[in-house]
Amino acid sequence: MKGEQHVPLSQDQTWEALNDPDVLANCIPGCESMEQTGDNEFKAKVRTSVGPVNAQFKGKVKLSDVNPPNSYKMTFKGDGTAGFAQGTASVQLASSDGGTTINYDAQAKVGGKLAQIGSRLIDGAARKMADEFFTNLTTHLGGNPQTDPKPEQPAAKSAGGLAGLLAAINNILARLFGRSRDS
Repeated sequence: MKGEQHVPLSQDQTWEALNDPDVLANCIPGCESMEQTGDNEFKAKVRTSVGPVNAQFKGKVKLSDVNPPNSYKMTFKGDGTAGFAQGTASVQLASSDGGTTINYDAQAKVGGKLAQIGSRLIDGAARKMADEFFTNLTTHLGGNPQTDPKPEQPAAKSAGGLAGLLAAINNILARLFGRSRDS
C-alpha cells in the first residue's frame, strides 16, 4: 500500500512524533502498549478488527537506514490470535505547504484467519486505520487534521500494504498487519 498524508506540523515535530513510543501508543488505533526495546527497535501489542475477525497482535518493529528528519525503512513482524503478519515499509518526510508531507510504501504478508477473509476487507481496514492514525497524530500534536485524506490506491487487489503504522507505522502497526497474502 502506498500513501501520502499532509500534516500541519513541522518536519522536525512530525519526525519526533513518529519515533516517540508514547505518541505512537496514543495514536495507533487499538494500540494497547508500545515500548522502545533498543536503538530503533520497538515492540507493541495491538488489538484490531477486520471484518468478522477480531485479533490481537504482539509485534516487533525495527527501523533501518534512519536519516533524521527525512526517512527510514521499517521491518515488522507480528503474531497474534488471528495469524501472523510480516513485511517492510519505507517512510519519507518532506516540508510542504506549512507542514509536512509523509509518503509511505509498505508491503506485507499475512497468514491464518486474516488471510482467509479476503483482500478487499483487509485493504479497507488498512486504509481506515491509516487515516485514523494520521488524524490521531495531527490532533495529538495540536494540529487540525486534514478532512479528506487521499491515499494512493494499490496497483492490484493483491498489492501489499500497511495496516501501520504505522502503522501505522503504522502501523502504524495495525495498518501493517492487514494486507493480502500475495503482497
